[in-house]
Amino acid sequence: MRNPQLNDHGELRHLLSIEGLPRDIITHIMDTASSFLEVSDREVKKVPLLRGKSVFNLFFENSTRTRTTFEIAATRLSADVVNLDVRTSSTSKGESLLDTIDNLAAMHADMFVVRHAQSGAPYMIASHVGPDINVINAGDGRHAHPTQGLLDMYTIRHFKKDFSNLTVAVVGDILHSRVARSDIHALTTLGVPEVRAIGPLTLLPPGLEQMGVRVFTDLREGLKDVDVIMTLRLQNERMRGALLPSAQEFFKHYGLTAEKLALAKPDAIVMHPGPMNRGVEIESSVADGPQSVILKQVTFGIAVRMAVMSILAGGR
Repeated sequence: MRNPQLNDHGELRHLLSIEGLPRDIITHIMDTASSFLEVSDREVKKVPLLRGKSVFNLFFENSTRTRTTFEIAATRLSADVVNLDVRTSSTSKGESLLDTIDNLAAMHADMFVVRHAQSGAPYMIASHVGPDINVINAGDGRHAHPTQGLLDMYTIRHFKKDFSNLTVAVVGDILHSRVARSDIHALTTLGVPEVRAIGPLTLLPPGLEQMGVRVFTDLREGLKDVDVIMTLRLQNERMRGALLPSAQEFFKHYGLTAEKLALAKPDAIVMHPGPMNRGVEIESSVADGPQSVILKQVTFGIAVRMAVMSILAGGR
């Protein structure tokens, strides 16, 4: 079955998920992102690769960091950026999602960046639009968040250089996390020999072992000698029923503290996709400490999203 993200020549047409993406495409995106990092240091922070193109940000879920970095990325590529306010859009008045897409396509949209609460919504849009429109998944339900996964891989490569000898721990609410799914697919595709998932049983989805992941329910055991710790936000808005006794109880057993971080390798890096719940997933002394690369993730995210847009638009 043909990958809906790729064209007939095996080139990237849409970015919907890291699952199924060839390793060389992931590497090409990271390599391209490196060339865009220096743009942020210029006096004029722009390149003309998307000049004359229209990028529509369709965020049907709240977002600050992802939406802002996509907007900055498109602007730095010289695109015309349209942010759709979903609260006042026609979908809130009963218009179907695809009718909204058709109307925006009629306004000569070239690229849709879509965040939606329903898993699969970006796939549906990608299968519906014409051949001259690209779709980027900016997060769909509990399914995928590919650009976050890509910027996480870029961050790891920046600090660790090579994926082939790393042990990476993904910690926390893995059940509800689209970031965790994207990261795990990316890490295994890039050849990381050991990926660990750490969390309470109620927040660990079935099938992790089949994805090549070692599962731990004890944080201290799971953090021993790891190179990278990826902490996840506790996603209360997606939980149904009582999966945890309390946030305080979660922090006691699964919150990343300086004491628990000491179990990892001395040069281990600490990551978080944001927004952080300090005192729930991570202690402030760790989030702001010397091993934290959390703010670097945000910086790298702009370059990675520039890379994805430019590759999709055929600019690189």
